[in-house]
Amino acid sequence: MTSTGGTEVAGTEFVTRQGRVLRCVLSTAANGASLDFAALREVTAALRALDPEVGAVLLVGEGPNFCTGGDVKAFASADDVGPTVRSLAGVLHDMVRVLAEAPVPVVAAVHGWAAGAGMSVVLAADVAVAGTSTRLRPAYPAIGLTPDGGMTWTLPRAVGAARARHILLTDRVLSADEALDLGLVATVVPDDEVAAEARRLAERLADGPVGALGRTKRLLRESPDRDLGTQLDAEATSIAESAAGAEGREGVAAFRDRRAPRFRT
Repeated sequence: MTSTGGTEVAGTEFVTRQGRVLRCVLSTAANGASLDFAALREVTAALRALDPEVGAVLLVGEGPNFCTGGDVKAFASADDVGPTVRSLAGVLHDMVRVLAEAPVPVVAAVHGWAAGAGMSVVLAADVAVAGTSTRLRPAYPAIGLTPDGGMTWTLPRAVGAARARHILLTDRVLSADEALDLGLVATVVPDDEVAAEARRLAERLADGPVGALGRTKRLLRESPDRDLGTQLDAEATSIAESAAGAEGREGVAAFRDRRAPRFRT
């Protein structure tokens, strides 16, 4: 662990903890902004063993774009492409599962292109910050493949089945403003502010009622498979757990005392 500008930083090549934010690199300039599968494995392992001091996860790409999907050249050079792609999809899917199940908010800093699996990762994040020149594209039809990374699950739940079919089947390119209108990203800022804005958002979430935010994520994730009555029961259990915990007690006390809550001491 070292100190950089007053912020403690610890971790591996692709995963560093900066304060209460776990910064996770998914692509680099060295691999042309395609997914780095060594990075995915490190991110998955870190999320499975998440430090209780982590309050948010920040997904970034360090290449020229957020992420342009899998390494298609590697696919083309594989001796047995089917099993190779199946294995790589499994690595990606392990990460998508832990992102969904992470007990803290996941923020994506989306600059440039998010294509193929890069778009899938944007959809898997809880909140995505895009730049004015950000573009989202399924990209799978262009190389004769079907989607992975959960896109056929997350996209129709975000935009509806008809729009999802249109986007996926026509390989539609979505501008930042279109992605914002469809609810695929949460905000659009100037390109040179994406990294800083996403970091600020991750830090703000990490300093909030993380336990309650994690329970909210779980309620949202599980709601599609429940009827209303079952979901109401789950909400009652969850709000009771939150109220009985330290965050809930502090939040209620702060409201009573007309002050800002202090969820972190």
